[in-house]
Amino acid sequence: MTVALNHRITGEGPPLLLLHGLFGSLDNLGGIARRLEDQWQIHALDERNHGSSPHSDTMDYPVMAGDVIAYMDAQGLDKVSLLGHSMGGKVAMQVALQAPERVDKLIVADIAPVSYKPRHDAILEGLTGMDLTSVRSRQDADKLMADFVEEPGVRQFLLKNLERVPREELQEGGAMFRWRLNLPVIDACYENLARAPEGDGPFEGPVLFLKGAESAYIQEKHRDDIQRLFPQAQLRIIQGTGHWLHAEKADSFAALCRRFLSAGE
Repeated sequence: MTVALNHRITGEGPPLLLLHGLFGSLDNLGGIARRLEDQWQIHALDERNHGSSPHSDTMDYPVMAGDVIAYMDAQGLDKVSLLGHSMGGKVAMQVALQAPERVDKLIVADIAPVSYKPRHDAILEGLTGMDLTSVRSRQDADKLMADFVEEPGVRQFLLKNLERVPREELQEGGAMFRWRLNLPVIDACYENLARAPEGDGPFEGPVLFLKGAESAYIQEKHRDDIQRLFPQAQLRIIQGTGHWLHAEKADSFAALCRRFLSAGE
């Protein structure tokens, strides 16, 4: 069962769908959207259990790809290009493998089509264990989060998912804030999200992998898996960036995307 994804559409031109990473939302790739909307119609999506999209008890790459394809159908988009970061990159790869006829070009930011060992256990345990009844401000939440997330930038990223409970829904003695994320399901389905995308055959279209030079998400040992599933893949490395390459060097990131998407036009 697909869910109707929350979205934001800007710009004009060929359609380009943007897919964020785990714990993110459509705002995460906003800087890239603004840099590309002069030439492409940007569709920024909140994936299921994230942002303002519906919550669901099911979460794996085939169903998340199904959400994207259902969105395309609802918007009357026969064929699109896709840009996905991290988890969103896996969703984008799954769409290309699941429905190759619907994908023109594919950009995958700092993730490989492989299974990864769990690396978000501490964050998931910390977020699900936070007592939001004691939180009266974002500063309160930041202090609680500092016990399990050292990096201030990561805390600020996660805090974007904290929202005030509407006045009409407030209960006496209850929490003033809540998570937009469906944390229980993300936690329960985390093994699915660590897995590789899969399909019946390779995606033969153009693919660009973008790697942060200081990130270990894409490694030399992943080359065979990339070539097997995406034989036309090319790799570009952005120096001085880690996993958040699209935010750390947005101009360089967008320039590489523009060059790739414009090639052959």
